[in-house]
Amino acid sequence: MILVVGLGNPGKKYAATRHNLGFLVVDRVVERAAAPAYREKFSGAFTDFERAGTRMGVLKPATYMNDSGRSVLAAAAFYKIAPGEVLIVHDELDLAFGDVRLKRGGGEAGHNGLKSVTQHLGTKDYVRLRLGVGKPPPGFHGSGADFVLEGFALAERAQVGDIVERAADAVALFVERGLEHAMNVTNRRAS
Repeated sequence: MILVVGLGNPGKKYAATRHNLGFLVVDRVVERAAAPAYREKFSGAFTDFERAGTRMGVLKPATYMNDSGRSVLAAAAFYKIAPGEVLIVHDELDLAFGDVRLKRGGGEAGHNGLKSVTQHLGTKDYVRLRLGVGKPPPGFHGSGADFVLEGFALAERAQVGDIVERAADAVALFVERGLEHAMNVTNRRAS
């Protein structure tokens, strides 16, 4: 099984924030697959289905971002999924708004959700689908954490749907063709 995890925070307060892009993407993956409805499992919302002959689990941790790893570990341990078969979909301040990139391993770049996943899995060797939200604009009063917990700027809102579609395409490529192929296609599009 491949485990695809969208990082975000539960509740309406956070639904339309930059930090919840991961939730939006996995919801689109589930919608495209006409998958069974999410059910409460692994301290989150979980569903599983088959895609291109591969069993997929899709998880949205309900533990809040800073404790996402607890939910990820519960699902990975239950299904005996190796870290290289875990795909974490998350917002990324270090990428320009709209960039969609795949990679295996690496640092957490200050992202508390990734820190939690790394801590709980005991390794950084999982796959990341990085969704660029860009840096706070000049004159922004607050931290990067404040920025990602805000809604999208008016000019950005029209592009969110396209970002979600491209990211859902990247998930499909990863599941159907493997990481190398998915990286070649996804990261080339982002250049």
